[in-house]
Amino acid sequence: MKLYWSNNGDYVPFELLDKQAPEEATVPPPPASNNAPVVLRRSERPIVPNRTLQDYERVSDDMVTPDGDIVHLALFVDTEPLTYAEASKHEEWRQAMTEEIASIEKNATWSITQLPPGKKPIAVKWIYKLKHLPNGTIAKHKARLVAKGFLQKQGIDFSEIFAPVARIETVRLVVAIANHFRWEFVQLDVKSAFLNGKLEEEVYVEQPQGFTVKGKEDHVLRLNKALYGLRQAPRAWNMRIDEFLNKIGYSKCTVEHGIYVKGSTQSKLCIVCLYVDDLLITGSDKREIERLTNQLSSEFEMTNLGGLKYFLGLEFTKTKEGMLIHQRKYISDILKRFNMMNCNPANTPMETASSLSNDDESSNVNSTLYKQMVGSLRYACNSRPDICHSVGIVSRFMQTPKLSHMQAVKRILRYLQGTMEYGVLYPNSDGKKGKLIGYSDSDWSGDKVERKSTMGYVFTLFDCPISWSSKKQNVVALSTCEAEYISACNAACQGIWLQSLLQEMKIDIEDGVELMVDNKSAINLAKNPIAHGRSKHIETKFHFLRDQVTKGRIKLSYCSTEKQIADVLTKPLKIDKFKDMRKMLNVFSMENLN
Repeated sequence: MKLYWSNNGDYVPFELLDKQAPEEATVPPPPASNNAPVVLRRSERPIVPNRTLQDYERVSDDMVTPDGDIVHLALFVDTEPLTYAEASKHEEWRQAMTEEIASIEKNATWSITQLPPGKKPIAVKWIYKLKHLPNGTIAKHKARLVAKGFLQKQGIDFSEIFAPVARIETVRLVVAIANHFRWEFVQLDVKSAFLNGKLEEEVYVEQPQGFTVKGKEDHVLRLNKALYGLRQAPRAWNMRIDEFLNKIGYSKCTVEHGIYVKGSTQSKLCIVCLYVDDLLITGSDKREIERLTNQLSSEFEMTNLGGLKYFLGLEFTKTKEGMLIHQRKYISDILKRFNMMNCNPANTPMETASSLSNDDESSNVNSTLYKQMVGSLRYACNSRPDICHSVGIVSRFMQTPKLSHMQAVKRILRYLQGTMEYGVLYPNSDGKKGKLIGYSDSDWSGDKVERKSTMGYVFTLFDCPISWSSKKQNVVALSTCEAEYISACNAACQGIWLQSLLQEMKIDIEDGVELMVDNKSAINLAKNPIAHGRSKHIETKFHFLRDQVTKGRIKLSYCSTEKQIADVLTKPLKIDKFKDMRKMLNVFSMENLN
């Protein structure tokens, strides 16, 4: 008799979840029908490991054997093992584990010793991951030995854990600069990066499964350097690479701690973009780039990935019109994950008449699945500003999602299904000075529940979109002027930060930031210190915009609504208007550029 576990009506055999039926599982009475599945009550269900949506695929005819047993297709493909016992049966994973241990010992990460009195070792486990190329083929079998950091206690096993990384918009900014000046890229990956971080605390771990030292089975390992999984491991590695880069003459940007710069002028410049163990190097000084690559390779064990093609899930493709940043593989993966690969495509990510709210009377949906879908879509916004507003809207209903909210999410997935080849184009340019231009807009009282406005901004450099945002304002605006004023203040903060970062990176641009606003009342309010009845209640913090305009750091200019590209970040648009705005955002299909 088979035991089944039910997940929202999809019955999955226990042996397909745990590879074998639990011995402690209680067998319920036989069903009335021989064909009906035996479903355990909640109190009788054994604990099963977390699974993704792919592990709960609906049963099709080709997954049923002649005797009626369900066969899970994932058992017959090359998948990532969950335990050491599974991995040890395959030569690829055994070799990967051997390489990991060799790398750890070569780095002198630990030393074997007796456990001192009063100390408790931290358990370790093996994590297995398949590394894929952008086309989906397997590039590498990676086995990682990690410590169970959740067992650590603050103040005893660790103190500080924060480690900065470069922002995604900073990566886009660096790519836009390098593409404009036709600089070359070098992409490096540090092998076992966290193993290079030096520990200040006294930490002991157990010996890894399958690699216990004979005759010293009762010994433990004292860590001299960080191990993956430790709470302080990212900080230890960041301090190590920061110390090395400072030693060889690189200075860290004060407004973005993931960027390091060497060179006093734009003609002799080298820029390093650091995201944990991934380094993106570019600049005008080719000799310095080569010298830095050699120095890093001699200090750390590095993998030179060559030019820029795939970085942090973003794909970079050279076309005749310029460089296209897209996420075709990532979007394809999420469509497959949520069974939307064969859906009918949509022309826009959201219907113009859409009015989502928390008071919806439709039925509830699986909140976990809803959060997974929205979370996946949020990362897709890094190369798709055209869906930024729609994803922001559906993100407001995470707590109690309804059927209408799920349909809105699926509408976005349908739109992505028909536009997988689309991305942001960074066009070829002449290498001359550029200007930092921002577009700010708002949709007054767009939220039908709280009556708050939705604001959005887009910043371009060398005609390339580098930063964009769409979010709900945290106050209720009493007029369109106030809503536009608050939106412009939010955009001004971002513009000042981008300007400061460009100055630290020694990039010459025209003075000031030009901010395009399509509301003349908001512009006059920022330029003139007036306090009439419609504006005297505006919070003081929003008058930061007026201060920056007075100092000359922000220049406000009027633009018509037809040219306000931030409009697509504040409200759903009709098909023709949406496509025009998408084109103005430099979002194009790869097929049309080749």
